[in-house]
Amino acid sequence: MDEPGAAGLNFHEFELDDRVLRDIARMGWISPTLVQEKAIPFLLEGKDVLIRARTGSGKTAAFAIPIIQNVLRQKFETALRETSVLVMAPSQDLCHQIAKVFVNLTYSCGPVIRVADLSSKEERATHRHLLAERPDIVVATPARLRAVLADGSLNVRESLRCVIIDEADLMFTFGFKKDLKEVLKHFPPVHQSVLCSATLESDVLALKELILHNPVILKLEEPQLAVGSQLTHYQIEAEEVDKAAILYTVLKLKLLQGKCIIFVKSVDRCYRLKLFLEQFGLRSCILNSELPIKIRCHTVNQFNEGIYNIIIASDEMMTDNPTVVKKKHEKKPSTKQLLQQTEAESSVSRGIDFQCVSCVVNFDFPSDINSYIHRAGRTARGKNNGSVLSFVSVNELETKNRIEEFLQSLANDAEFSMKNFNFNFDEVEAFRYRAKDAWRAITKISIREARIKELKMEMFNSEKLKSFFEENPRDLQTLRHDRPLHTVHVQEHMGDVPEYLVPTALKPMVEIMNAKRKKKLNEKHAASKKNRLSKADNPLLVGGIDYTK
Repeated sequence: MDEPGAAGLNFHEFELDDRVLRDIARMGWISPTLVQEKAIPFLLEGKDVLIRARTGSGKTAAFAIPIIQNVLRQKFETALRETSVLVMAPSQDLCHQIAKVFVNLTYSCGPVIRVADLSSKEERATHRHLLAERPDIVVATPARLRAVLADGSLNVRESLRCVIIDEADLMFTFGFKKDLKEVLKHFPPVHQSVLCSATLESDVLALKELILHNPVILKLEEPQLAVGSQLTHYQIEAEEVDKAAILYTVLKLKLLQGKCIIFVKSVDRCYRLKLFLEQFGLRSCILNSELPIKIRCHTVNQFNEGIYNIIIASDEMMTDNPTVVKKKHEKKPSTKQLLQQTEAESSVSRGIDFQCVSCVVNFDFPSDINSYIHRAGRTARGKNNGSVLSFVSVNELETKNRIEEFLQSLANDAEFSMKNFNFNFDEVEAFRYRAKDAWRAITKISIREARIKELKMEMFNSEKLKSFFEENPRDLQTLRHDRPLHTVHVQEHMGDVPEYLVPTALKPMVEIMNAKRKKKLNEKHAASKKNRLSKADNPLLVGGIDYTK
């Protein structure tokens, strides 16, 4: 298929509105990714498009930019305010993320374009209020959209021009098949439709037949993961007893630098690992399905802003085994099935836009190839570099070999293999003893208390208090998500690394870090001393009070 446009296009060559170009520049995007370069021309022409591209390739911007341009063109033709674009995604987190992209790309448009996110579990009256303003673009899950269409809060039979379904391969998996069919009944017969997916599985093809008409299929010739020097894959063969010790050592000695996402297999493991790292002065925050949606989004936003560098994420079973939802009854689902669906919708191995992640750590090795792909897809996004470090036990060698074979096919190199992470336990035996004691100190009771304490603290971080903290920035620390939980006794000296524990090969690196830390402390001490001297030299400044005023 010949796509319009020459290779290497820049955003201004798409003949976009100046306001859109300003917002693209404001977000720091210099040139379009492959999926954006191929999809934008077709979408500007109003064609139905099926986009298959790997996670992290820029699919959201690929449909958001041309859709905003088309809305602005309609505004030029008529001043009538109406809802002309519907965007559906399978989870609240993704809806919030998509809505944020649309808001950022319409910042310079002011009130000309309005975006509404209906995915949050607000009262129906709140949704009716949002829709009463007739937003141009509405983002929602199929279930939320079905509700507002059914009760008449939203009517798009005459106004709808474009429908976008993101992560289409998860729609049926999450049990939205019935909702989608009901939603389609409220659409006009003629409108533009866009499907975005990381795969072209049977569910996506079924959805394609349902909503697309003579579509352009963009099956981009790019690997499911970044390959070559952009994404490096490392492995460490380690059993459960040694995993924590290795992780503590590489984090404390700065062998892993930059932003890091650590994947574990359950919520309990999240808290166990957080409590373990706490004992060594390593702060981290947790992302899992127990936390409210706004807290999860706020956590990701602060992580992207660089407020903290370590996230521990529970990659729940539904991402690894989505067929569990497919087997649910058409009638009323059981409590267990509803819980599984909730966990699936909040899994962070799929879709959430983490920015500038340097490393993904598989503390618990993924159970299959898809899970590995989605976890690894959190780093090396766009044109950034990244690495994946996986802990592999003896029982997981067979799964690791299958994933290696898959990576060989991606790299088109039969000799490709995960690199061995150079780690000599003999040099850090003292770290090992410290780590084992700290790991054993964490009990089931301390984990349960930590989970309860975390939820209580996050309840305190309500939206009503945010405005207060914005006006009182010194109190903003209470909104951090990496605060210590302290359900396990922490010994202060464990946070420091004595020189005799540092391996000879790493001493130069540690000496540099210590020198920088010492320099900062000296500068702080000098500034404090200078401040005290200036007060002492001024006879009219007594007890901190300036009597000249």
